[in-house]
Amino acid sequence: MGMGTSTFIIRWVNFLTMLLAIVVVVFGVWMSTHHDGCRRSLTLPVIGIGAVIFLISIIGFLGAMKNSSILLWIYLILLCFILVGILVFTVLAFIVTNNGSGHSVVGLRYKEYQLHDYSPWFLKQLNNTQNWKHLKSCLVKSNDCNDLPKKYKTLKQYKLAKLTPVEAGCCRPPSECGYPAVNASYYDMSFHPVSLNKDCKLYKNARDTKCYNCDSCKAGVAQYMKTEWRLVAIFNVALFVVLSMIYFVGCCARRNAARVRSKN
Repeated sequence: MGMGTSTFIIRWVNFLTMLLAIVVVVFGVWMSTHHDGCRRSLTLPVIGIGAVIFLISIIGFLGAMKNSSILLWIYLILLCFILVGILVFTVLAFIVTNNGSGHSVVGLRYKEYQLHDYSPWFLKQLNNTQNWKHLKSCLVKSNDCNDLPKKYKTLKQYKLAKLTPVEAGCCRPPSECGYPAVNASYYDMSFHPVSLNKDCKLYKNARDTKCYNCDSCKAGVAQYMKTEWRLVAIFNVALFVVLSMIYFVGCCARRNAARVRSKN
């Protein structure tokens, strides 16, 4: 690749990523002032990612603009660390999300989930008392369960609904309990549960209780996390390919910068 082409590409790619980094940091600051404690906990990672992107981008931009082989070396080393990190995280994400799937139930359009189906890593995180206490408080605040009567105004609509994993696991008792549904937010608890599943005794109709203490709720969260992690892993594969191409162009730019320095 020609000297002018490689440095031009690196210069403008890093200029654009600097702008992107500024947007990410601003978004992180906005999250810290406009969201509750659950989403606010994500602000520091978001701001940190933006700051790292900006630092690497400005090193690459200045290295390409000044034809500095030293700055481009630093840029390539940092980019290499990022590529390795993305590769490791992506492999681990596919391994962790390999287990776990829903179970079809006769008469339901959605699946139910069981905690023991998921990977040991998920089990460890979700069974940690402090982790689950925080997640449970966020689930209660999200109003996913409390909004079900607004979405499904009749019992027929509710029975034909295609609930999300969190709604299926946290907002209702497992179907094996045999509690008849009165509406989207209330079950007749006068019936003796036909199953020995401990979730049947943990479920309550109270808005802040529901099945938030149930293993079925943890399984629903695990399924949600699995889906999200899979999407992130697929995105990382595409990101890895793009960054590898940028890394190759960066190597050309560094080599060309070194030639210019040697001629001078």
